[in-house]
Amino acid sequence: MARAVFAGSVIAESDDVKVVEGITYFRRADVDLDALTDSPTTTRCFWKGKARYWHVDGADDVALDAAFAYEQPWPLARRLVTDRIGFWRGVEIER
Repeated sequence: MARAVFAGSVIAESDDVKVVEGITYFRRADVDLDALTDSPTTTRCFWKGKARYWHVDGADDVALDAAFAYEQPWPLARRLVTDRIGFWRGVEIER
């Protein structure tokens, strides 16, 4: 079981995760979407496509742009990141 934890709160928990380039991606259905706030940030990966971001809200803290997803991943990444959210920047992954 993998868990994404920020500021003592579990943001995501699942037995079905994918690790791609050191980032753990959880199924969107396994993420507490109420803990995420939309961010205007976007980036592009040369093989995954365009990523959108969210801030992760904790009890007394916010991790800016700490969650992201490729909503229309490019063909090489589809089986890895479709309908998944990755975490970084202060969100700890426990296994």
